[in-house]
Order: sequence, then C-alpha cells, then structure tokens
Amino acid sequence: MIARQWIGETREAVVDAYFRYLEATGVKECEATKGNRGVWLLRRVHDSKAEFVFISLWDSVESIKAFAGPDYQKAVYYPEDEKFLLKLNPHVVHYEVLVSPSH
Repeated sequence: MIARQWIGETREAVVDAYFRYLEATGVKECEATKGNRGVWLLRRVHDSKAEFVFISLWDSVESIKAFAGPDYQKAVYYPEDEKFLLKLNPHVVHYEVLVSPSH
C-alpha cells in the first residue's frame, strides 16, 4: 500500500469553506478512484493560518496514476484552489505503508 501526502495552507478566515471544498473535490474524487483505500484529512489552525494535510491510501502506483495522471508526483489542483491556498505546492510525497490498521 502507498500513502500519498499533500500539504496546503489557507488563511484561518476560510478554514471551514476550504474544508467543504476539499470534501467536494479531492476527497470525493480520490474515494471514487479504483484502488483508493481511503483518505485522511487533517487540519491544524495556528498563527491565523490553517494547515491541511491530505493523505490518501492506494493499492499501487497505477491506481495513483488513475487519479493524478501519468506524472503522479505532481499535486492535483482544482479550479478554486488558488482562491483559498496561500501557495500551490507543485509536488506531493509518497510513502510505502509498512504498518496500518488494515495492512
């Protein structure tokens, strides 16, 4: 199993709106992609900003490519992300899952 991690930061004032937007875009699309084993969405508010950590779990690199495209190490962004995010990180990080509740 592979974990895909993306981190983004917003202003605290839009934290709830961005959460709803992430649910409707990235979370929904990940969960609908064959080979996805689930999504964890974490949030931490500090210094008038909110950090979101999006972790999706996948069966294989091929299943990640079905979601992210052939350049699967690039971050996937949606049309209104620029409205919310303070910067658009171009890449994500992948990890091999060694221990998990279901693995």
